[in-house]
Amino acid sequence: MLWHADEQAVYWTDINRFLIHRFDPENGSVKSWLFDEPVTAVLLTDRAHTLAVCVGSRILLWEPSSDSRRDHGFRLPNWPAVRLNDAGVDPRGSLWAGSMRNNVNADGSESEAGGTDGVLYRIDPDGTVHRCQDQIGISNTLVWSRDKKRFYFGDSLANAIWVYDYDERTGAIGQPKPFFSGFSRGMPDGSTIDEQGYVWNCRWGGGCIVRVAPSGQVDSILEIPTRNITNCTFGGKHLNILYITTAAAPGDAGDRLAGSLFAVETNARGVPEKRFRIAG
Repeated sequence: MLWHADEQAVYWTDINRFLIHRFDPENGSVKSWLFDEPVTAVLLTDRAHTLAVCVGSRILLWEPSSDSRRDHGFRLPNWPAVRLNDAGVDPRGSLWAGSMRNNVNADGSESEAGGTDGVLYRIDPDGTVHRCQDQIGISNTLVWSRDKKRFYFGDSLANAIWVYDYDERTGAIGQPKPFFSGFSRGMPDGSTIDEQGYVWNCRWGGGCIVRVAPSGQVDSILEIPTRNITNCTFGGKHLNILYITTAAAPGDAGDRLAGSLFAVETNARGVPEKRFRIAG
């Protein structure tokens, strides 16, 4: 999920329908684009009008204005048995993307997730790929602290988010340390971070977003009127509007708000989105 400050618009993905949507809060319009694989993340780059898009098998460089698409060069090993999922950009401009067992069939229908087939990758601006962690169930939550010393990463199936020491000079991370795990409401999905260093974690199956202090303690809980909360990001001119994506899942027929995009005015402020630096 992405707040595009230059456009004052929100981009988000619709994984099983292979779509990216763009919402313009100024006029309430929504525009959508169809891709040929599940779309899992959309990120800023250092090139005007170009976004980085993670689809199931690879990373694309995409210009929404013309719908021009080209391969970045990174391709996920073992696709379609596995697929990319959540992604983020670190303070030095590298793109981090995590994978999982592929639970989306070619027609967009749902298949079973599970196992520990996921891998966390770092793609540096020069195209070098680093395999940073493996044995992951479902990769979710990739955010960095404002002081650029901590990296947060989660595994939904483990119901855990870990914190790692982060070296801005090299992009390397240390060993995972416990941060936030075992919370009873659902599983950790995507997250964002605010200017005070608190992690806002969306809870799949939990109907809420948990604001977690840097100490790992629960600060507050934001209730959302649907079950599967997938990602969030701060937007608006003052970065105080929390945009929230949700998902419909099998068995959610009575959940009329499943799959909605929400916007909540908060007392917190987010931090600007980082940009993937592209070689050349």
